[in-house]
Amino acid sequence: MATGKVEICGINTGKLPRLTRERSEELMALAGSGDASAREELIEGNLRLVLSVIQRFSGRGEAPDDLFQIGCIGLIKAIDNFDVSHGVRFSTYAVPMIIGEVRRYLRDNSSMRVSRSIRDTAYHALRERARLEYELGREPTMSEIAGALGAKEEDVVFALDAIADPVSLNEPVFRDDGDAVFVGDQVRDEKATEENWLNSVALKTGLEHLPERERRIIELRFFMGRTQTEVAGEIGISQAQVSRLEKRALGQMKRFV
Repeated sequence: MATGKVEICGINTGKLPRLTRERSEELMALAGSGDASAREELIEGNLRLVLSVIQRFSGRGEAPDDLFQIGCIGLIKAIDNFDVSHGVRFSTYAVPMIIGEVRRYLRDNSSMRVSRSIRDTAYHALRERARLEYELGREPTMSEIAGALGAKEEDVVFALDAIADPVSLNEPVFRDDGDAVFVGDQVRDEKATEENWLNSVALKTGLEHLPERERRIIELRFFMGRTQTEVAGEIGISQAQVSRLEKRALGQMKRFV
C-alpha cells in the first residue's frame, strides 16, 4: 500500500502540520468549548497520526485513500469525545478509535459472511468496551461488557469471535513518545509464574544486578504476567517508559545469565 506517496486524498502529506503537546492541549480545551476553528486545526494537526495507523493495514487490498478517509472519521470521533480531565495523551486515546473505525470498515466489506445481528452485537460490544476501558482505566471484563449491553455474556463472546481478525503478537498497537507498543505487550500471560520462568532460564543473578525499579518491572512483567499498561499504572510511569526500561533491563541481564 503506497501510503508513503506524496499525496493522499489530494493532501500533500509532506506538508502536514505538526502540533506540540502544549498546543494540542490548548486546542482541545478550545474545541471542547465549541471553537470550530480549533477543532479544524486539531484535525489537520493529527492527520499524520491517521497515516501512521493505516500503514498497519497494508496488504488488505484496500485503496490507501479509502482507508485514510475512514481513519479521519475515527480521528474526528476521538476529538469530539476526548475528555482532557482523564489525564491521558490524546494519541493514546485516538489511535484505538482510528483503528476501530478502519476495522469496522474492513469487516463490513469482508467477503466472509457474518449475520447482521451478530455484527451489530459485536460493534455495540466494541463500543462499550472502549467506553468502559476509558471510564474504568482498565480492560473491562466480558461480563461487564455484557452487563452494559444487557446481553448474555456467551452471546457477546460469540459475536466478537465471529468478527475477529487474526492478529500477530508483533503487530504494533500504537506509538507513544516514539516507541511502538505491540500486541504482545498488552497480553497477560497467566502461565508466566516465577517458578515456571526460573525453571527454564537462570535469571536470579541477572536480577540482582538491576536497579530496584528495573527489577520490579521484570518481576511484574515476567513473574506475575502483567501487561505493560498494568505495570505503568502500578509504578506510576508511562507505558513507553516501561517498554524502554524493560528492554534495557533485559539487555543488562543477558550479560549475567
